[in-house]
Amino acid sequence: MTYGYGISCQLSTQRIIQFTLLVSKSFILSMQPKESMSTSGDFYSPTEITKEQLLRVHTPKYLKSLKWSANVAGIAEVPALILMPNFTVQSGYLRPMRYQTAGSILAGKLALEYGWAINLGGGFHHCCSYKGGGFCPYADITLLILRLFELESVRVKQAMIIDLDAHQGNGHERDFKNVDSVYILDMYNASIYPKDNEAKPSIRCGVELRHMTEDAYYLGQLNRCLMQAVSEFKPDVVIFNAGTDILKGDPLGNLAITADGVIERDLMVFSTFRALGIPVVMLLSGGYMKSSKRVIVDSIVNLRRQGWLRAN
Repeated sequence: MTYGYGISCQLSTQRIIQFTLLVSKSFILSMQPKESMSTSGDFYSPTEITKEQLLRVHTPKYLKSLKWSANVAGIAEVPALILMPNFTVQSGYLRPMRYQTAGSILAGKLALEYGWAINLGGGFHHCCSYKGGGFCPYADITLLILRLFELESVRVKQAMIIDLDAHQGNGHERDFKNVDSVYILDMYNASIYPKDNEAKPSIRCGVELRHMTEDAYYLGQLNRCLMQAVSEFKPDVVIFNAGTDILKGDPLGNLAITADGVIERDLMVFSTFRALGIPVVMLLSGGYMKSSKRVIVDSIVNLRRQGWLRAN
């Protein structure tokens, strides 16, 4: 069965359910034990987001639609979910995704406190208030930003989304259409899902990449966009959607960025905004190869070595 990403999807629920843990002031200790002297205080676990909190962004009609397994199967792109009772879909798929969504919101709070935070999950950038898709059942980026606007209104009046997943972030782009207080920078492969022309006007600085784009062009365009964004907008917080589906060989991204290119990308984003004293929230978003795990760890280790993962 073919879904929005345009592939015959054989992904299992295990592949798209990631355990959500929040890291702040440190990095992934369990994967790099020799590199860290971390303590348990460096790691945070969110509580499950409530229906009332989800309703701050999502329509009642959309949340009700998730009670039908066929609808969730389309969003998750896992056909087998159609055959499962909804209570199994809720506990085995949607509940873990609600924890990841809560992790993104908690990351925003911690980033204001420490200067940065990383949610080991989240980045559901295809979901908007009334529609899910592309493995994204909840609009965690929108929820995160609105939470900061409402509960941290003195400190956070403007937010910037740096979306560097291989796919267009059409969910948050639909949610923040004509919202001047949110600046969106989006670099994505224009030839793949979602090709959402209606969402594009929300992008303030955009780069439409071609298949098999390599490091030199990619990093050059990112540098140009970062400089443009900093000159045009003064954010109080940056949401960095750091998908690793840009890696060469990723079956869904169709780009050709090396592991070193991803590490340099992450360094460019953190160094640009942390040097200005602007908190950064990093979300892992897409990445569909086993090698993505190693690249993420190496990138976070590099950020720490470079001094960008320190408390304010």
